[in-house]
Amino acid sequence: MLLTIAIIAITCIVSWIAFKDGKLMQRLLLWPPAVEKKHEYWRLLSYGLVHADFQHLLFNMVTLFFFGRAMEGLYARYLGPFGFLWFYLGALLVSILPTYIKNRHNPNYRSLGASGAVSAVLFAFILLSPWSMILVFVIPVPAILYAVVFLGYSIYADQRGGGYINHSAHSWGAAYGILFTVIMEPRITLIFMQQLLHPSFLGG
Repeated sequence: MLLTIAIIAITCIVSWIAFKDGKLMQRLLLWPPAVEKKHEYWRLLSYGLVHADFQHLLFNMVTLFFFGRAMEGLYARYLGPFGFLWFYLGALLVSILPTYIKNRHNPNYRSLGASGAVSAVLFAFILLSPWSMILVFVIPVPAILYAVVFLGYSIYADQRGGGYINHSAHSWGAAYGILFTVIMEPRITLIFMQQLLHPSFLGG
């Protein structure tokens, strides 16, 4: 789980600095005209290093810690020692592209946060263990139920609008996490269906 810890550490450090340095925050978040006109393509990834506030950062990084460490070994097995990193970076890019394309001429749009990539990790995990119990405000909830509620809220929040948090990235990240993992190992679909049809609330 070294890659997961490294991603969390770098994200926390950069986000913490950006909380106090507005110029750094504006330099790293996704501002579509900067990509479109100034060719600042790094923003398509660096937006995942900064967050709206400490609560936003904490929620994403805690989720990544619990699910990333469970998934890191799977991607290493198929893609090599840096497999999870490539998966995570791909999730950041894919989850933001629809938003970027939609708003590439909108100077008033900005987006930040690693939620899309974290959503990809979460939904990939659910393919392997949908009935694992996770704690939500100290209440045990099946992972698949958490994912459905998480995605439903993201869609609702995206339609409501407001703020820098890109809720549509959650949906695109979830789709990416599922498709990437299934393409990498098609047998995971059968594993998911078998587990889905035979609930085990002990998880694993």
